[in-house]
Amino acid sequence: MKLAHRLGFYFFGFIIGLFLLFFFLGGKKASCDYTPTARVLKNIRIKERVFSDDVKMAIQNHVIDTADISSILQHGDVDFGKSNTQLDSCNMYFIKGTVQEKVIGLQITNCDSIAIVNKLEIIK
Repeated sequence: MKLAHRLGFYFFGFIIGLFLLFFFLGGKKASCDYTPTARVLKNIRIKERVFSDDVKMAIQNHVIDTADISSILQHGDVDFGKSNTQLDSCNMYFIKGTVQEKVIGLQITNCDSIAIVNKLEIIK
């Protein structure tokens, strides 16, 4: 069998496999959260969020909105250097994200059933 025939059969099978993959996984909300940052953000997003008094004051002063916090938790980056993940009960994470041309940092304590937003700081 010639090399061109082999490549043709390979690509034909590959395209059929991609079609079946998209057909079966297309309607499902499957996600590929394999990086540590993606796993932490997804874990925090699915929990109930509680805001500290400082964060509530910032929200009332219109520095930031709860929709902006949700956006940071969707597209932000976890700074593991500033985070404390060695705690027994609740881990503390520092998450940075850009909202309305401002870089905002959130300090979040991630417990079993809730995520507490402790601190909000505007970096830029």
